[in-house]
Amino acid sequence: MQSLAFSVYDTEITAFVVAAVLLQLAALQAALEAILKSRTAPGAIAWSLSLTFLPLFMLPLWWIFGRRKFKGYARAKRRGTSRISQVARDLHAQLLQYDAGHGQTLGAIRNLTQMPTTEGNSVEVLIDGAAFQAALERIIREAEHYLLIEFYILRDDNIGLALRDLLIEKAQQGVEIHVLYDEIGSFQLSRGYIDQLRNHGIDIRSFHTTKGRRNRFQINFRNHRKTVIADGRVGMTGGSNIGDEYLGHDAWLTPWRDTNIVVRGPAVQCLQLAFLEDWFWACDRVPRLNWVPETTGAVCATIVPSGPADSVETCLLYFLQLISMAKRRLWIVSPYFVPDSAILSALQLAALRGVDVRIMLPARADNRLVQLASYALMDEIQRVGVRLYRFQDGFLHQKVWLVDDETVSIGTANLDNRSFRLNFELSVLVTDRDTAVQVERMLENDFRHCREIEPGIFQRHGWPFRLSVRLAYLLAPIL
Repeated sequence: MQSLAFSVYDTEITAFVVAAVLLQLAALQAALEAILKSRTAPGAIAWSLSLTFLPLFMLPLWWIFGRRKFKGYARAKRRGTSRISQVARDLHAQLLQYDAGHGQTLGAIRNLTQMPTTEGNSVEVLIDGAAFQAALERIIREAEHYLLIEFYILRDDNIGLALRDLLIEKAQQGVEIHVLYDEIGSFQLSRGYIDQLRNHGIDIRSFHTTKGRRNRFQINFRNHRKTVIADGRVGMTGGSNIGDEYLGHDAWLTPWRDTNIVVRGPAVQCLQLAFLEDWFWACDRVPRLNWVPETTGAVCATIVPSGPADSVETCLLYFLQLISMAKRRLWIVSPYFVPDSAILSALQLAALRGVDVRIMLPARADNRLVQLASYALMDEIQRVGVRLYRFQDGFLHQKVWLVDDETVSIGTANLDNRSFRLNFELSVLVTDRDTAVQVERMLENDFRHCREIEPGIFQRHGWPFRLSVRLAYLLAPIL
């Protein structure tokens, strides 16, 4: 009996040693990957040392948070290259007649996104939830052939149930419907809601970030896009998701301040192409869509999709280009403000060359950690003339840029690392004086509901607050 006990004990010790060795080897492999692929030297050092000396704790964190590129999406895109690229080539050829030219400013963004800048569009800026809900219903009812719908958050609350009933009604009329949602953002969505849509012939799928063996831990990559497209003729995007809080029905974050944009014209085709790539990743299918552009106005527009599968950091470079364009005015609205050093330096330079740089942030936070981290950078940019404001009338969620007197960007991307590098985002860049005037008036009204943040506010707080801010800022790469 004693020899049997020793035998069991030896077996357990051997299994433990083998597991420890395998864990350490996996951690060393991850540390080597961190050294080779981390974006910054401090990041490479931090990951490699922590993985080497704390493998049990750090290896799962590396699998979730350590990777910079969504390789699975890129590989899927290459698999569909023959189909998607042919669609893209044909579309680009058709859109040449609407090309807005290759000026230095638009040419840089065009080359960055590989999306044509088109004239012949019309746009409608939607202020707040009621306008969003009305436009959503109007676009869906307009559809005669198909609907493409993509949201980061899809809830089965009042607005979600209303959307379900409307989609079922359209499906019964013979409209083909494709719905895509992010499984992390929509984790509360019930199975019954999905089944009801599928039972009526609606093709609803999760974006499925973790699809495939190599991607199973990649919950850090999210599809943050919000898109509604009807028949390839009208499209909408912006800050709003499908949830009652976006209509101002949240007990704490009310009223909810958001902005969306409706686009008609050739640019809708580019919006549709961005959806097509997401849909192909989710289900390896290319639906039959309308790729014939139509002119509806005189607005110049560019669709700017970005994400962790891009070969360059598209969202970051796009924002840097917008900052560099500003000659007189740069007004930025974002619910989250944790920019990296490149954005910080560009904002400082803009202020130093005399640009009126204003950044509007929420006073009421839906993410206290992100709000704390934002304080770490305030003194540095205020010192050179950047003005910061806190919106007092509810929760501010819009993502809007106003550059000088004719350039507007409205979309889904925030001023943080998650939007720069981890999320799939989407923006609409509009070059149009009338639209800029409308957005200027909208933001002037918002500024009237703001309180300017006094310079030096961070240093005037006690050390517990300053320590909390610095600790929160350490998490900036994943916030």
